[in-house]
Amino acid sequence: MDRNLLIRTLSGAVMLAVVLGAVLASPYSMALLFIAVAAGSMLEFYKIARLTGAAPLQVYPTVIGVLLVAAAFAVAAGLIGTAALLYVLPLVCGLFIAELYRKSTTPLTNVAWAVAGIVYVAVPLALLVVLPCVGVPGGGFVYRPLVVLSVIFIVWANDVGAYLVGRVFGRHRLFERISPKKSWEGFFGGVVSAVAVGALMGWWQDASPVLWAGAGLVISVSGVYGDLVESMLKRSVNLKDSGHIIPGHGGLLDRFDALLLAVPFAFVYLVIFA
Repeated sequence: MDRNLLIRTLSGAVMLAVVLGAVLASPYSMALLFIAVAAGSMLEFYKIARLTGAAPLQVYPTVIGVLLVAAAFAVAAGLIGTAALLYVLPLVCGLFIAELYRKSTTPLTNVAWAVAGIVYVAVPLALLVVLPCVGVPGGGFVYRPLVVLSVIFIVWANDVGAYLVGRVFGRHRLFERISPKKSWEGFFGGVVSAVAVGALMGWWQDASPVLWAGAGLVISVSGVYGDLVESMLKRSVNLKDSGHIIPGHGGLLDRFDALLLAVPFAFVYLVIFA
């Protein structure tokens, strides 16, 4: 086996084990996992931003993002009231105030990038940790780990299906300016895989396979856009990978890019139809 492929396979197996272990172990380990993903992904995002010539703060907005994900979970778990989410707003306003003291020549650009990182990374992950938590009368909540795993597995199924079908049958470019290797054939292969896995996950959860097949379609299409958006950001600064934390895979953004844009669409879909 090629050495790079071996490294990629091993690190992928470790990543799968970590995600499965954290999500299945408890709601708190699930939340901690995605808080860590938020922190790492936001720092990678701000690294990309700085390569554009802007100088956004990095640690401060990352702390805001981490607090947002943690607070969203705490609200969903009934640990704090919904009003606690409002406490994040003064911290966001602090991004504007901080620019007064930095003497930067690009304050507006700096704030825009800082807020963009929160919206792009922290908000989707905050929605993700809320999805599996259902409040019950009298306090407490029911944790449904299969909901989180279903979303993640659908994203991965889309990636695998698109890669395999595109590799064999790919002829027509999907978005050549941003991602030259993606094809329409691969796109539809990913959609079919995502819908099939969605239906399977619906059956596994004792939920509606039709509902989750629909979720598979929504997640597949929005996930492709997530992948394209991250590719656009990296291409704009001539960057191959967002980081190197996952051997053979690149950075956290490289692995979770599809999930970040898929989650808001999946969240709204499930809230409306589930």
